[in-house]
Amino acid sequence: MVVTNEKIVSEAIKFRRSVRVFKKDSLDNEKVKDCIQLATLAATSSNMQLWEFYHIISPEILKQLTVASFDQGAARTAQQMVVVVARKDLWKKRKQSNIAFLQSQYGDKLASEYSKREKFALKYYQKIIPSIYADFLGILGMVKFFAFKVIGLFRPIYRQARQSDMRIVAHKSAGLAAQNFMISMAAINYDTCPMEGFDSKMVKKILNLPSSSEVNMIIACGLREENGVYGERFRLPFEEVYFKM
Repeated sequence: MVVTNEKIVSEAIKFRRSVRVFKKDSLDNEKVKDCIQLATLAATSSNMQLWEFYHIISPEILKQLTVASFDQGAARTAQQMVVVVARKDLWKKRKQSNIAFLQSQYGDKLASEYSKREKFALKYYQKIIPSIYADFLGILGMVKFFAFKVIGLFRPIYRQARQSDMRIVAHKSAGLAAQNFMISMAAINYDTCPMEGFDSKMVKKILNLPSSSEVNMIIACGLREENGVYGERFRLPFEEVYFKM
């Protein structure tokens, strides 16, 4: 029998806490990288994968990000950081990647030989995705918003088609990936702290990110100190947030 210290999913979820103070013990770079790879298996809207992950191990960059994160304890004591970036601006590239993957799965045959399901899948990325993501200064998004609102009077229709809506979609997917990462870290007894308190412009400059990218969150990583978790976990009574219908 193989003996392992890894936790099962429910154990990892319960173990994960937002740790504010980390020990000086180093982390295994490859193990953290493996957890980032598991993050990429998260659910993502239309499989667009509009995310990037920056694994920070450089002491100099860690110091710069700590300043950008207002010198908060989790950043100041982190042994590593992972910066999760939403890349809505890469939708055309990701769309083409999905099309290429589908075509590789369908084999070497003419388009006319595709099954009905295969044709729909390709059409989804060739026609539907551009109709949702394409925009120009927010104008097309507003046109689509009102058009879909009218159509919605007669039948169900996807309504979130404005530029701001698609930003939310990209950030939701990035957030799901971030959670995958943190649970994966917890499973191997590594600790994390997701941080939203930072100067996003400064972070993008430090990492040399394009202006069209958006920082979803910075995740501080390390091993928790005894005083690293600030008190017992508080959650609202389950009955307040659970509704059975």
